[in-house]
Amino acid sequence: MNNFIISREKECDELQAALESDRSEFVVVSGRRRIGKTYLVETFFDHQYDFTFVGAHNAPASVQRLDFAKALTKHSGRHCKIPRNWYAAFDQLEEYLEGLQLDRKIVIFIDEMPWVDTPKSNFVVALERFWNGWAARRNDVVFIATGSATSWMSDKLLGNKGGLHARVTRNLHLAPFTLRETEEYLCTRGIGWDRYQITQAYMAFGGVPFYLSLLESRLSLAQNIDALFFSSKSRLKQEFHNLFHALFKGAETYINVVKLLAEHSGGLTHAEIGAALNTEGSFLSNVLNNLEQCDFISRFTHYGNAKRESVFRLIDHYSLFYQKFVGDQDRHNPRWWSSHNDSPSAAAWMGCSFELVCLTHAEQIKKALGISGISVDLYTWRYNGDHSKEMPGFQIDLILERADRHIHLCEMKFSKDSYALTSDYEQKLRDRSSTFRELTKTRKTIVHTFITTYGVRNVRNHSIVHSEVTMDDLFKT
Repeated sequence: MNNFIISREKECDELQAALESDRSEFVVVSGRRRIGKTYLVETFFDHQYDFTFVGAHNAPASVQRLDFAKALTKHSGRHCKIPRNWYAAFDQLEEYLEGLQLDRKIVIFIDEMPWVDTPKSNFVVALERFWNGWAARRNDVVFIATGSATSWMSDKLLGNKGGLHARVTRNLHLAPFTLRETEEYLCTRGIGWDRYQITQAYMAFGGVPFYLSLLESRLSLAQNIDALFFSSKSRLKQEFHNLFHALFKGAETYINVVKLLAEHSGGLTHAEIGAALNTEGSFLSNVLNNLEQCDFISRFTHYGNAKRESVFRLIDHYSLFYQKFVGDQDRHNPRWWSSHNDSPSAAAWMGCSFELVCLTHAEQIKKALGISGISVDLYTWRYNGDHSKEMPGFQIDLILERADRHIHLCEMKFSKDSYALTSDYEQKLRDRSSTFRELTKTRKTIVHTFITTYGVRNVRNHSIVHSEVTMDDLFKT
């Protein structure tokens, strides 16, 4: 077994524990497409299984069972008939596994399980029968199921209300890499960029291992972005639509939500999304939940809102970059990014994307501030302004409320050098905090925290900066 995979040590420990336990184990490995679920399992087990089978996208049940029979023939060494249904398929699998004489656990791996569960196929019911009637009654089975359709994995396996209720023994959800993990991964690929460049790469590709694997060490970051998004044979130009259609039924609704949130960097509420898309009720709630489970969006509670209303933000960096600069735009310049990465639109995108980097590295921020041992809640806050008083609106994207009655109002700034804090901006921040205190009626201590690439300069206006976090802090564990 391979016990070291970059950034997935905890998951490897769980798989090892499943092999060494005194019971049969039902292991679910979930996470968005391209996140490395199959790679994790195959690398850990070194492609050595007693049975493995991969679901086929958009294939009918008859083709799925044909592939199942081929896989069983390969593993058993004898010809297996195409089963007439999934009950017969699992009976055949059970018969084959019964004949194995092993001094270790039996390892079964079904990859892309949601694709196997075609309409009216009864696959899940047959799986229930196989697990409850045979595998769970033994103590020597490790059954591993993976799937990119995280909502299916959640509903049909983790949240099953029938025969598979509470049968999953280990749930491994693979999240995107952090900055630290991305740095480590790029290093193994011979890419020695500095942290400023790695952060820029993260803002374009996110911590998605497959996208990062496409980067070439012989090219600069700008050249890589050109090759992957803007060249005639770019590999990530068609990825966006393929990604959502592979994950979700009714993919257009999901795509429309992502497009909408890409246009509103500060996020939108459930009601605002519903009004914009003319979509309401439980259907929209289900779409948002599925996108959140797949790490495309995240919800942030609005500070001081009695209803604890959530604001949804797009946090998938690839999707944001695609919508901002690729989308349906007809670009014919294969070096478009190299020609525009210093443009105002690119600067605005970097500022917005850096905010997302900070929002998804809240634990590193808390550690840098020395408050990781204190209970801390994360919020956002929006003020729509008051035209009668000529007060403009504004938003505070990240608020850290500590249990010891301190509130961090975070300013996140991405720049090539240390951030220059002007007198005008200092006054703007003082006005904001005053308005925040007045409208939220908080009596807690307000702390202005700056999260920047290289720190804040301009000593004269530095009194507004109560605490600082730099880019290097975001790379820590």
